[in-house]
Amino acid sequence: MFEKLSKKIGFTETEIFVILFLAGLFICGFIYVEFIKNDTAEYKHIDYSKQDSLFAYYSNLNTEFDPDDSMVDSNLEIKRRVLELSDTLAYATKDISSLTEKSINLNTAGISELIKLPGIGEKTAEKIIQLRNTRGNFKRIEELMDVSGIGEVKFNNIKMYLYID
Repeated sequence: MFEKLSKKIGFTETEIFVILFLAGLFICGFIYVEFIKNDTAEYKHIDYSKQDSLFAYYSNLNTEFDPDDSMVDSNLEIKRRVLELSDTLAYATKDISSLTEKSINLNTAGISELIKLPGIGEKTAEKIIQLRNTRGNFKRIEELMDVSGIGEVKFNNIKMYLYID
């Protein structure tokens, strides 16, 4: 029987057997779910009001939200420190107009000077100084890309403000 069927369809006997087995399994499963299994699903009520209020508070959707609240500022500061996103928040408030070309000596600059650079926050500035102290003075400005957090794009944005003595 499988031989004749396999010649007509173009499948091997093994392929036909597997297809018939899967079809039988599907039919058995359908019969079990529809006729034998009599479980009715119990729906549980889950209260998400606490999470919703936190979401609204942090996403500025709450009409009672006060953007001048010092608690919000401290929470944002904590998030910035925990996530090490100092570049993101500080970059928005930086005034880079005070920077001029070749205005910061990479080998003598402190944290306060390095933070003035676009995209460089306190953590990255500390890493630059740590690398400088570990290796000695920078010989080339390109060595700055060895600092984790400074890639080619960020380096290209700040190299015009840097020089080496």
